[in-house]
Amino acid sequence: MSLDPHELHRRFTALTTAHVADACLRAGVPVRCAPAAVRPVLPGVRLACRVAPARHVGSVDIFLEAIDGAAPGDVLVVDNADRVDESCVGDLVVLEASAAGLAGVVIWGLHRDTADIRAVGLPVFSTGAIPTGPLRLDPRPADALTSATVGEWTVDRDDVVFGDDDGVLFVPAARVDELVGLAESIRDTERRQAERIRAGVSLREQVRFGAYLAGREREPALTFREHLRAVGGAIEE
Repeated sequence: MSLDPHELHRRFTALTTAHVADACLRAGVPVRCAPAAVRPVLPGVRLACRVAPARHVGSVDIFLEAIDGAAPGDVLVVDNADRVDESCVGDLVVLEASAAGLAGVVIWGLHRDTADIRAVGLPVFSTGAIPTGPLRLDPRPADALTSATVGEWTVDRDDVVFGDDDGVLFVPAARVDELVGLAESIRDTERRQAERIRAGVSLREQVRFGAYLAGREREPALTFREHLRAVGGAIEE
């Protein structure tokens, strides 16, 4: 990742995960969103940092090792296979991650100690909470600290994770500069469109929607995106 982590976080403060997802679409990069169930424990938090993966096997030492090998600003991404019978991260792991300078924790699974995690203030995303901790101890796979699976996506240290109130998505670190730049362009376009709507110019007028409907009457296969390209009226859907 060529972008400095602090600079990346600064630029993301003026963006959303929706902007980054739209940038992926425009750039032809797969949109790798975590499942919608992965939500912030504390609303209003934001993440924009490199992935530090860990596959949970039932013992906290895997997280301590991942934190020990992570760089300040990394995000601990925990794969607990979306288990619903146990939590895998509690307040002590979150507090340890915070003390080590990590930027947050993303869990494909459940957490516990919700009130204490909120008190720590570190951004934490998970699929929900349950009182019980780990209920088993499995053999440790060889790739336990190499990659993590979240939903249908497998991520590693070559990925960057973005998170906000809309959820979490992952992008290749090698393309983060390009994607953030595109996201900023999309944001600026949307702001201009919103300003014009408030000034009395409807979005339909801005994108010449009447002309699109007329064109579709003549050519039923015409898509709205094709129309927008023809009239130069960008809109992010």
